[in-house]
Amino acid sequence: MNTDVIALGELLIDFTMNGLSGQGNNLYEANPGGAPCNILSMLSKLGRRTSFIGKVGSDQFGRLLRGTIEDVGIDSTYLLNDPDVPTTLAFVHTLPDGDRDFSFYRKPGADMMLKPSEIKEEMFEGAKIFHFGTLSMTAPEVREATLKAVDIAKSKGMIISLDPNLRPPLWDSMESAREQMLKAISLCDVLKISDNEVQFVSGKDDYDEGIRFIREQFNPKLICLTLGKDGSRAYYKDLRVEVPGFKQENTIDTTGAGDTFCGCMLDGILADGLEDLNEDKLRGMLTFANAAASLVTTRRGAIKSMPDRDEVKALMLG
Repeated sequence: MNTDVIALGELLIDFTMNGLSGQGNNLYEANPGGAPCNILSMLSKLGRRTSFIGKVGSDQFGRLLRGTIEDVGIDSTYLLNDPDVPTTLAFVHTLPDGDRDFSFYRKPGADMMLKPSEIKEEMFEGAKIFHFGTLSMTAPEVREATLKAVDIAKSKGMIISLDPNLRPPLWDSMESAREQMLKAISLCDVLKISDNEVQFVSGKDDYDEGIRFIREQFNPKLICLTLGKDGSRAYYKDLRVEVPGFKQENTIDTTGAGDTFCGCMLDGILADGLEDLNEDKLRGMLTFANAAASLVTTRRGAIKSMPDRDEVKALMLG
């Protein structure tokens, strides 16, 4: 199977607030989610071939998630079912400023049950990029499975992509979170990291100083820093490129915005490679990714909400 991007990690249901009932109770919409498949969904919308490695429960939510990723064009061959542990659930509480607070039902969840023995070399045949996050490093066995997948991908010459995707409630301690995030960063070629995450892993308030810390320690080939509504930056060799965000008056849910950005970033790498990027290519990549991320905030959920290339270009043209 010739795959452009294969990702490993969590696949879950995001229950997002969607108004009030007649009795004044919060209504929640069951949105398929999980950062790795959000990213793959964006890539699939852009015409890339994608595949996912992960685990869901043998329950109604697991069946919903399998059907959903298949509907958006993600290959589900390596999506496994756990007969005993239910699919992970997350309740997303939207704050007045559009930011989010998460409550997870994952003690454990099926995504944590992925075993090293279930990671096979043939999963990676023909793929160009392997993407992962750190939610699959919050427990020992799934962490071992993740690291095995990285090792196989590296042995096959694939580009290793990381989005740390810090979710404090899922870690035993913030010390453990930082340790595993730094371990993951040491393994990647491409890093997509948010403003609060770079401060967390580096201990630096200034973003440039935080990126300098990461590059001195590990030196990924490309780092893209997302700044929410303020846009993004790319750090590549001696280049630092910053592009403002697209102001969006119709934001209703920021879930998946960073994942949308990451998917577009990987699409740019598939188009231009990772060895000879210049300022114009980086600026184009960031502009496209910023626009796509802006669009997805106007829709609820992520996997089913990704814009296509024409929609993104239309926003870029104003």
